[in-house]
Amino acid sequence: MQLLYDEPLARHSTFGIGGKAKYFIAVTNVDELRQALLFAKQRNLPFFPLGKGSNCLFSDEGFDGLVIENKITHLTIDDCYVTVGSGYSFAYLGEKTAKKGLEGLEFASGIPATVGGAIYMNAGANGKETKDALFEVEYIDENGVQKQFRREEILFRYRYSSFQEMKGMILSAKFLLTQNPLAKQKQKEIITYRLDTQPYKAKTCGCVFQNPSAEKPAGKLIDMCGLKGYKVGGAAISMLHANFIENQENATADDVKKLLEEVQKIVREKTGYDLYPEVCIVPR
Repeated sequence: MQLLYDEPLARHSTFGIGGKAKYFIAVTNVDELRQALLFAKQRNLPFFPLGKGSNCLFSDEGFDGLVIENKITHLTIDDCYVTVGSGYSFAYLGEKTAKKGLEGLEFASGIPATVGGAIYMNAGANGKETKDALFEVEYIDENGVQKQFRREEILFRYRYSSFQEMKGMILSAKFLLTQNPLAKQKQKEIITYRLDTQPYKAKTCGCVFQNPSAEKPAGKLIDMCGLKGYKVGGAAISMLHANFIENQENATADDVKKLLEEVQKIVREKTGYDLYPEVCIVPR
């Protein structure tokens, strides 16, 4: 476990955007995580748990605290129960469980998140959400105290979990899946569709706005307003999927924020719908 100083956050963001973190550390187990939390507490530092860096926009000024990169990646599959570390790739978990004929996480394929990040945001796609297959969660609070939460003890809504109101970090999760020999076929269909319709080779953070409804998804509303390709500085609305912003020419966080605001304004004026960011804008 190595503590880094002035670590460029652009290196750890799928957006490729962000200034320097005052302190940065990667943890691989609960003991290392507890040490990191203690380090932050003793110095009265804010801390930010980082997974894939896919659903966050770091400030151009960086983060004046401790960024904790989650590398807790253990995995156990026992019949239909899957116990997995919070730093494990959510997309790979969807692929791996589907290969074993387990149904319930196929939708995770292509979602660029860790398991912990997916639970925190209640990530979803194809009509499914992370909460649907979740059985229980192991959590550690800011004081290093471990806690267990059953699924029914956690509040979930669209792109929300009660973990967003807590100070700590998800350690691991247990999912309860079902046997289905067609799971792998379904998973392949999902990933093929996403590769065809979303800009996976570009520098993005995933979808930037929440969908107002299933009938009026954000991408459709933005496209209806003729905003594909619309740019602010080095940031542009994707030509492939309008709910993605691409870092095309060394975009800054300010470029992205201004583009978000302009899209919100135009969509409100032209359609009457309010768009709310799904991306987590990390304060300095």
